Amino acid sequence: MSKAKGATSMRRLVGLFNTSLSSAANPPAAAAVVNSSKPIADPLKFKKLADRFKKSSESRRFRNYSKKVYSETVQRLASAKQFSLIDDILQHQKKYEDISQEGFVIRLMLLYGKAGMFEHAHKLFDEMPELNCQRTVNSLNALLSAYIHSKKFDGVGKLLEELTEKIGIEPNLVSYNTVIKAYCEMGSMDSAVSVIDTLEKKGLEPDIITFNTLLDGFFSRGQIADGEEIWGLMEKKNVVPDVRTYNTKLRGLVHERKISEAVEFWEEMKSKGIKPDIHSYNALITGYCNAGNLEQVMKWYGELRESFLPDRVTYVTVLPFLRKKNEFEMASEICKEAMDRRMLSGGAALVDELVKESRIEEAIQFVESGLSRSALRLKFP
Repeated sequence: MSKAKGATSMRRLVGLFNTSLSSAANPPAAAAVVNSSKPIADPLKFKKLADRFKKSSESRRFRNYSKKVYSETVQRLASAKQFSLIDDILQHQKKYEDISQEGFVIRLMLLYGKAGMFEHAHKLFDEMPELNCQRTVNSLNALLSAYIHSKKFDGVGKLLEELTEKIGIEPNLVSYNTVIKAYCEMGSMDSAVSVIDTLEKKGLEPDIITFNTLLDGFFSRGQIADGEEIWGLMEKKNVVPDVRTYNTKLRGLVHERKISEAVEFWEEMKSKGIKPDIHSYNALITGYCNAGNLEQVMKWYGELRESFLPDRVTYVTVLPFLRKKNEFEMASEICKEAMDRRMLSGGAALVDELVKESRIEEAIQFVESGLSRSALRLKFP
């Protein structure tokens, strides 16, 4: 491409980008409807959001059938670090008779947990007798989960021990599985395995969740031999592995760059009647991306598409690999698809690579495709 033509193409690309930004800043009236998925920047609007939520809470139907709205509202406020408003709308729920129902309180504790407000969840648990709400092992487990969601892993085991003695609620298998999860997240694998002895002393038997949690803890850290021992114990206990169990080992083998062993294990998985899911395919695609094997990446990507639609993990794994391999045409098509399906926010990285490679016309074609251009953040030389 001549310098003059290149400069003209670059100006055209910049012009397209600026036009798209202008259009995004001045949308037509039909597009001006409030989109609940968009973040609110003005603190005053967060307050108005909380006030509207509290007003809606006056409806029993809203309280009983709008669990998704509860979750999304708390998530939006948490993303903006509006923790006082989260406490405001959840404390507001205490004025309704639902607060005497354990299931309703559990929902509130889990919402606190997902916002990282484990102390507030604990306070609500402590207040349950005052709220005329009976505490059972279910609310105890919800509190443990709130600690997990808040990433307060080091407090889970101690909390279970303290509350068991303090309020006399006997933990169940869910309780111990949650403690195992916390230890695995901390990397305290010896402590995690020791919980199996504890629950068996209580007359409980580990289930598939117990083993899947332990296997994920070992395999994700590359401790393949230790994971194999747990797998053997699982079989000894007559616990039948499921697709998640197999996926955990697949990811472990891929993590250790043992792709040939992962493929052999895939075949073993199928021979035992376990149907691979999208996570199984993503594991092998990741393995071949790590190995730099374009042919195998596209082979497994093609096989995935025969049974599933790619998910976000698929796209964020394949697209950078294709750009690295200079497979821009293929990357462009997959990126357009991902953006059409709202699985990715933009194609800035792809356009940047095309510009770096002086493939300006291809960059122009991509931007002209009309896909979320306002989401692109281009870096022009």
